[in-house]
Amino acid sequence: MEKMTKLTAVIQREENFYVSLCPELDIASQGTTIEEARRNLLEAVELFLEVASDKEIERRLATSEFYVTPLEVAFG
Repeated sequence: MEKMTKLTAVIQREENFYVSLCPELDIASQGTTIEEARRNLLEAVELFLEVASDKEIERRLATSEFYVTPLEVAFG
Protein backbone atom coordinates (compact mmCIF):
# COMPACT_ATOMS: atom_id res chain seq x y z
CA MET A 1 0.00 0.00 0.00
CA GLU A 2 1.32 3.44 -0.94
CA LYS A 3 1.91 6.07 1.73
CA MET A 4 0.55 9.57 1.19
CA THR A 5 1.90 12.79 2.65
CA LYS A 6 1.33 16.48 2.04
CA LEU A 7 4.35 18.56 1.10
CA THR A 8 4.82 22.24 0.29
CA ALA A 9 5.39 23.64 -3.19
CA VAL A 10 6.74 27.19 -3.35
CA ILE A 11 6.76 28.66 -6.86
CA GLN A 12 8.49 31.93 -7.70
CA ARG A 13 8.75 33.74 -11.02
CA GLU A 14 12.31 34.41 -12.15
CA GLU A 15 12.43 36.41 -15.39
CA ASN A 16 10.92 34.19 -18.13
CA PHE A 17 10.35 31.03 -16.09
CA TYR A 18 9.11 29.78 -12.72
CA VAL A 19 11.23 28.06 -10.08
CA SER A 20 9.49 25.53 -7.86
CA LEU A 21 10.79 24.27 -4.52
CA CYS A 22 9.72 21.56 -2.10
CA PRO A 23 11.41 22.83 1.08
CA GLU A 24 10.71 19.68 3.13
CA LEU A 25 12.83 17.57 0.79
CA ASP A 26 15.09 20.35 -0.54
CA ILE A 27 14.15 19.55 -4.14
CA ALA A 28 13.76 22.17 -6.85
CA SER A 29 12.60 22.28 -10.45
CA GLN A 30 11.37 24.84 -12.96
CA GLY A 31 9.00 25.43 -15.86
CA THR A 32 7.83 28.08 -18.27
CA THR A 33 4.41 28.28 -16.57
CA ILE A 34 3.28 27.89 -12.97
CA GLU A 35 1.54 24.61 -13.80
CA GLU A 36 4.58 23.25 -15.64
CA ALA A 37 6.83 24.19 -12.72
CA ARG A 38 4.41 22.43 -10.34
CA ARG A 39 4.23 19.29 -12.53
CA ASN A 40 8.02 19.20 -12.91
CA LEU A 41 8.46 19.53 -9.15
CA LEU A 42 5.95 16.75 -8.53
CA GLU A 43 7.86 14.51 -10.93
CA ALA A 44 11.19 15.35 -9.27
CA VAL A 45 9.76 14.60 -5.80
CA GLU A 46 8.26 11.30 -6.98
CA LEU A 47 11.55 10.26 -8.58
CA PHE A 48 13.45 11.16 -5.42
CA LEU A 49 11.05 9.11 -3.28
CA GLU A 50 11.47 6.13 -5.64
CA VAL A 51 15.27 6.04 -5.43
CA ALA A 52 16.16 7.50 -2.02
CA SER A 53 16.73 5.23 0.92
CA ASP A 54 14.13 5.15 3.68
CA LYS A 55 16.77 6.63 5.99
CA GLU A 56 17.38 9.62 3.68
CA ILE A 57 13.65 10.27 3.27
CA GLU A 58 13.11 10.11 7.03
CA ARG A 59 16.10 12.40 7.64
CA ARG A 60 14.74 15.07 5.32
CA LEU A 61 11.17 14.83 6.57
CA ALA A 62 12.10 14.66 10.28
CA THR A 63 13.08 18.32 10.46
CA SER A 64 10.38 19.66 8.21
CA GLU A 65 7.47 21.69 9.34
CA PHE A 66 7.00 24.58 6.94
CA TYR A 67 4.49 27.38 6.90
CA VAL A 68 4.05 29.80 4.04
CA THR A 69 2.63 33.08 5.25
CA PRO A 70 2.81 36.73 4.18
CA LEU A 71 4.88 39.27 6.09
CA GLU A 72 4.07 42.97 6.27
CA VAL A 73 7.15 45.13 6.86
CA ALA A 74 7.87 48.82 6.72
CA PHE A 75 10.90 50.07 4.82
CA GLY A 76 12.26 53.16 3.13
